[in-house]
Amino acid sequence: MTSQEDFLEALIEKLNQQDIAYMLSGSVSSSLHGQPRATKDVDIVIAPTKQQVLNFARALGESYYVSLDAVRNAFAHNSMFNVIDNQSGWKADFIIRKDRPFSRQEFERRGTAKIKGLDVWITSPEDIILSKLEWAKNSQSEQQFRDAIGVAVVQWGRLDYDYLHKWAKELQMKSFLEQLLKQAEKLTDSK
Repeated sequence: MTSQEDFLEALIEKLNQQDIAYMLSGSVSSSLHGQPRATKDVDIVIAPTKQQVLNFARALGESYYVSLDAVRNAFAHNSMFNVIDNQSGWKADFIIRKDRPFSRQEFERRGTAKIKGLDVWITSPEDIILSKLEWAKNSQSEQQFRDAIGVAVVQWGRLDYDYLHKWAKELQMKSFLEQLLKQAEKLTDSK
């Protein structure tokens, strides 16, 4: 059976072959920057042209399930499509990067991390906190909020707090950030 890391490595290889800019986001990113947790899927933000994303989907071949209609729709609406490994069942959500200032800035600030010896592009700690807070705000998800706190606790003292406050205000979630920072500070003080 294919491991999640092998699945991810194969997808990144296909993205690189199509010259598609990407970054890992979601729980994989928050686990690398914060407190690890198991996840059933991988979130990958991509910034392709229409032709690149269609070529990527076609290049996946028979080993993966992907709907070309879903890919076209995701590109047209800056939304997402999934790719599923037919053998293992691992799933990746490919999120077309939104065309808004925060999403462009988040993409410009991405960094690298190593997963199983492979260098991968990943969201910055501040941006995964903001992204998780935005998901928490929109979905009322406690798990997203806990993931964001985990990153804040592990990265405490190294975060760009001005950046966090600027974008929290811009994204209309200042109170969420303040609540998160209070909780993270309490947790770091108790260590």
